[in-house]
Amino acid sequence: MHASIVKPQDAVIISVLAAVLALGLTLATPTIGLQVVLGFLVVLVAFTSVPASLFLLIGSMLLSPEIAIGRVEGRGVGARELSLRADDILLAIIGFSWLVKTIIYRDLALIRETPMNRPIVYYMLICVLATLIGVIAGRVRPLTGFFFILKYFEYFFVFFMVVNHVSTKQQVVRLVTALLAVCFMISVFAIAQIPGGQRASAPFEGESGEPNTLGGYLVFIMAIVMGLFLHLKSGPIRVVLALLMGFISLALMATLSRSSYLAAGVLMLAVAVTQWRRPGVLALMLLLVIVLPFAVPANVKDRVSETFFGRQYGGEIKVGRVGLDLSTTERLRSWQYVLKDWVHSPLIGRGVTGYAWADAQYVKILGETGLAGLVAFIFLIVRLWRRARENFLAEQDPFCKGLAHGLLLGIVAMLAHGIGANTFIIIRIMEPFWLCAGLVMILPRLTLEQTDRPPQRALV
Repeated sequence: MHASIVKPQDAVIISVLAAVLALGLTLATPTIGLQVVLGFLVVLVAFTSVPASLFLLIGSMLLSPEIAIGRVEGRGVGARELSLRADDILLAIIGFSWLVKTIIYRDLALIRETPMNRPIVYYMLICVLATLIGVIAGRVRPLTGFFFILKYFEYFFVFFMVVNHVSTKQQVVRLVTALLAVCFMISVFAIAQIPGGQRASAPFEGESGEPNTLGGYLVFIMAIVMGLFLHLKSGPIRVVLALLMGFISLALMATLSRSSYLAAGVLMLAVAVTQWRRPGVLALMLLLVIVLPFAVPANVKDRVSETFFGRQYGGEIKVGRVGLDLSTTERLRSWQYVLKDWVHSPLIGRGVTGYAWADAQYVKILGETGLAGLVAFIFLIVRLWRRARENFLAEQDPFCKGLAHGLLLGIVAMLAHGIGANTFIIIRIMEPFWLCAGLVMILPRLTLEQTDRPPQRALV
């Protein structure tokens, strides 16, 4: 049974919800009434068509308001904001609707089997166990710890939504097209901030913004665009993709995010390695390497150079004659603190939010979930890489092959980004990451189910 078909039972439930809505609106203020109506519409879409709700989610990934609801004052250096976003609520509504449908229609599987199910379960179980032990030991505040664990679940939930409810390659094309369209809007928004002189960030990121988050997101989408560009044959479509890469590149430079610059550099290297048999691509990569140092704006050059010659900006740590800037100094201090403290609970760590701040994915995993969490994370990434590579090699459709290639490039880039950021727990990066991962994981099934159908056009 397809989950998007509206059956008589659906109509009954929707009618009951509508009646409750009508009654509630008579007792509500206009503002609350509008919020209730919007919520009802989301429930309606999610209940009748989970694939349609995926498009709502794509639109909200980078375009949803963020509300700070507190601060996490854990052990160590600094602190972190505790926030709630519109897509958190949207995912909760979609998840509830999905659960209700699986209860009503017993033939709908809650979770479809994939090669990623066990690695995801192992990683999440270790996160829960480490946090539970941390709560018992008094190292983690219960509500804060499990609030963050639920946010970790969000991006895996996106993966399973895709796996369970995307049933055709047309849907794959449309979802990726929507993802790229949102990225274009975000890139334009970031570029528009350049005249103001501030570091570019995504909409609704608060007063200070999150340039590193935007940078990681842009690098990942750039990887997807590059994968498609390398495999699609249509000239007009490749021109559109090239223009999109140009907008993404300008927006990326405007973030002044050094972790993102590192990830972009690794991405370029990965493209060169995977395309060594295509002289034209290698020549273009070489040209970029030669031209880029002269083409980038002065503030980008200054941002990179101050990393190594930044004692005048308040840094204290020196490596030989190199004086690191304040940002790098504080990051290294947090790493040092976590690694020194980690030896007291090496196997399972201090639990999620056991440290206030550690701006590096691998140090953070080791500190919060110990060696067990790090091994589970490595297992998760290795399994994803291997299966994505298998699907890439087996796929014949140019669009799907390009998507799989883009995911492989994106994995490499995000691993590099994780050196200086908590990449794999940042919702605004991980939602599109796991959406694309889900799409790539189901490609073999879609190919088998659609072998007798005519090939699908890309980007329509």
